[in-house]
Amino acid sequence: MRIVGVRRSGDDRTWAAVAATADAPVQGPLALLCDLREFWTAPQVHSRRPTGDVVDAADPDVAVVAPALPEAQVFCIGLNYEEHIDEGWFRNERRHSVPTIFGRWTRSLAMGASVAVPVDEPGLDWEGEVVAWVGSDLHEATVEESWDAIVGYSTFNDLTARDAQRATTQFTLGKNVDRSGQIGPMVTIDECGDIRSGWKLETRVDGEVTQEASTDQQVHDAGTTLSYISRTVTVRAGDLLCTGTPGGVGYARDPAWLLTAGSVVEVEVAGLGCLRTPIV
Repeated sequence: MRIVGVRRSGDDRTWAAVAATADAPVQGPLALLCDLREFWTAPQVHSRRPTGDVVDAADPDVAVVAPALPEAQVFCIGLNYEEHIDEGWFRNERRHSVPTIFGRWTRSLAMGASVAVPVDEPGLDWEGEVVAWVGSDLHEATVEESWDAIVGYSTFNDLTARDAQRATTQFTLGKNVDRSGQIGPMVTIDECGDIRSGWKLETRVDGEVTQEASTDQQVHDAGTTLSYISRTVTVRAGDLLCTGTPGGVGYARDPAWLLTAGSVVEVEVAGLGCLRTPIV
């Protein structure tokens, strides 16, 4: 199944719904499953059935959103592909034996919305990724328990304001531009399989390929990383893990290439669909 969140005018609930395609923005009919909070109490969706209610994604009274709870934790792995480490300003720093973790606010997540360049930035940078969705709580979990907790994956674009990111040693501001956490529908593992099999990831800017990699090139895998996080912070059902971007980002090029008004960036992951984002 491919799961999205749905909000309807006059209804204060967010619904979990089944989409017909893994691409975003989502189009066509959406079959409602249940309240999103109820969904995350038991997200093994192969046992769920739609309620029978169907809404149209094109209906102006329907908003398609990421299927994330407002209190969800969005953990991100920085520097998780060797080529990305080598191309950036971290190339001369020592490699860490554990993953570099930073956070996104859930409010920054968006599905198919355009993204505006902040006023003090010359442009935004692209970072094509895969997100893992956690379906059960993890506390001091083993690596195997952490793998077993993953219930689905999404295509992701970690759009970044580089000037804000580089102004200090902290990533937070540059990683939380409004709507910059562009995400596709959650594709459940019974449909997409296991990221460890090596999925092709490709990012395109205005049709030109800028990133190409396989997920089996990641330095720190999702299961090990979730286990590591859970030894300090309890990971909850509904939390997200952004697994990092490969080499090929814009700021590291000579000259630098950033996304500006009119640019269109696409991130495509085999089995997870294509995520298209216009910059305004």
